[in-house]
Amino acid sequence: MGLISQRVYDGGCHVLGVIPKALVPIEISGETVGDVKIVSDMHERKALMAQESEAFVALPGGYGTMEELLEMITWAQLGIHKKPIGLLNVDGYYDPLLTLFDKGVQEGFIKPVARHIVLSAPTAYELLEKMEQFVPFNDHVAPHESWQMEQLGNYPKERNT
Repeated sequence: MGLISQRVYDGGCHVLGVIPKALVPIEISGETVGDVKIVSDMHERKALMAQESEAFVALPGGYGTMEELLEMITWAQLGIHKKPIGLLNVDGYYDPLLTLFDKGVQEGFIKPVARHIVLSAPTAYELLEKMEQFVPFNDHVAPHESWQMEQLGNYPKERNT
């Protein structure tokens, strides 16, 4: 991510890194570029990234990338956000995952309309074109507005049962 952050920054764009405090001592992406926010944990990291982002793009990556990608897809399906989600499918890296999503539709686990939450393309240019034309998924489990923190009021953080 360090190289990508540097290129984005060099291109005149804002770069925001969000890292949990526990990972600061072992950060391996190189020299800090742009703004960095240190948060308490991974949950806070994902929430802040989702709040600050206009879209989500997954490059080929490992378990962490997959976990964050799937959470953003789930949040879109639930109506928590209405932002585009794209896979930069370099050399077909994400083909097996896309096939799995199609299988989920075929087997009835994923609604056909929800399959369109995820955009993919083999090049950054093609992916950005698709993302610019993105129409938000509207068949949410709950209305987008019901997820807004202001709408949740004083909902208890813990339930006494």
